[in-house]
Parts: sequence; structure tokens; C-alpha cells
Amino acid sequence: MLSAKSLFQEILDNDESFRLFCSIAADGESQGGWENGRIAALVPPGLRELAPKVARHGADEDKHGRIFNALLKQRGLQPVAVPYDTDYTLLLERRGIGLAHDRLSRDEPLTERDVIVYLAHSRVTEQRASEQMRLLLKHFAGHPVLGRAVKMISRDEDNHLAYCHEELLLFARAGHGRTIQSVLRECAQAEIRVYRDVSLAVMSHMGEVLRWPRAKAAVLAAGIHAVYAGERLVGWRRMVSLEQPARRNALGGPAVPESEYA
Repeated sequence: MLSAKSLFQEILDNDESFRLFCSIAADGESQGGWENGRIAALVPPGLRELAPKVARHGADEDKHGRIFNALLKQRGLQPVAVPYDTDYTLLLERRGIGLAHDRLSRDEPLTERDVIVYLAHSRVTEQRASEQMRLLLKHFAGHPVLGRAVKMISRDEDNHLAYCHEELLLFARAGHGRTIQSVLRECAQAEIRVYRDVSLAVMSHMGEVLRWPRAKAAVLAAGIHAVYAGERLVGWRRMVSLEQPARRNALGGPAVPESEYA
């Protein structure tokens, strides 16, 4: 019987599929680290108190990338090139979601709206990251190799999500509520499509590596399409709501070093 745990266990047990999984994850986290680092440097003067939190967000993402690379190193594996169709961050940018890399590459301060766009984009994508890591935490928290990494990354993703909620609520109270809701809806609708496409691409590449029979691949693809249908109908709404998080000032301190993971 197919389940999330059995599927990931199969990927984990094979060197080539594990190498692809960690490479995709490390690349995405590293891109997020770069983006947050640039945003922290370009935060406008009137919002400079936000810069340390954005920098902490970026430092966490960089740390996650190093953790996934460390998992590869522990098995004597090297990263592989990430297939274009599995590049979640790039495909979101191509849909105009978030702040474009060419914008972040210029030494030009961001606007207040740019910061709102960044936070809304992060609120949506961190929802996805938090849910994915909680799924892995459920099944692999006690794993001798993955356990510590999963716990650390899951905690960080929950902190990132809490931070986005808290900062967006502050902007909403300052009169930006309509803009925030509009950007959140646009991000969420695009994200669920990109997530579907990337999920299908990842499963296709994994299927080639693991030599899945057509029937198994078809069942997995149908499941991905079913999830998308549910998210397109009502599921996207969980990505656009805002509520005061239980964890206040979640990114108010220094990043926890990955030495704790090791």
C-alpha cells in the first residue's frame, strides 16, 4: 500500500533517489538564503528594524541547505544538478510571484510594497514548508540519520511562518490590509499550481531512478492532481488567513547553528 512514509522510505533507501531529493532541497534552501540576505540589505530606511529578522530568515535557509548537503556527505554522495522542472523557487519567480532576482541584484532600496510582497510570498511558501516538514517529522523524527535534521528544520519553518503572520498583521493594522489580502491570494493561487507541477516533475524523475511501474506512477500522479483539485477549490484559503501566532518575535534572536544538528 502506498503511503507518504513508504514512499519517502523508498527514496531514502536508494542512493540515487536520495541524492536527487537532497540536491533539490539544498538548492531551494540556498536560493531562499540568498533572497532573504539581499532583502535584508535592501530594506528601506523606515523599516530597518525588520532587517535583522529577514537576515535571520536567510541564515536559517542557508543552514538548511548545508544540512541537506551534510546528509549527502554522510553517505559519500555528491549533489547533482537540479532539473529545471523541479526548481520550485525559479518557477514561482517565472510566474511573477515574490521579488524577482534581477530586482534584488540591484543596490536599490526596496519600497514598502516590496516588503509586503516579500512577506506575503513568504507566508504562502512557508505554510507549504511547515506542512511538509511536519509530515517528515511525523514519520522520521526518530530516524537515526534524518531525525535531528528534520526536527531542526521543522522548528525553523514553524518560526518563519509565525514571523510572517506577525509582521503582516502589523502592516494590516497600519492600513495595508487590502493590499496584503490581494497579494496573498495571487501568491496562493500561483503556488498551488507550481507545487502541483513540481510534485509531478519530482515524482517523474524519482520514478525513472527507482524504475517504478507505470501503474504506480499513474497512482502517484493521480494523487497529486487530487491534492491540487482540493487546494484549488478550498485548500488555498489556509494560505491567506492571518492570525496572531503563539510564537511571538520568532526570529528575534540569532540563528541556531547547524552544529546542534550534527
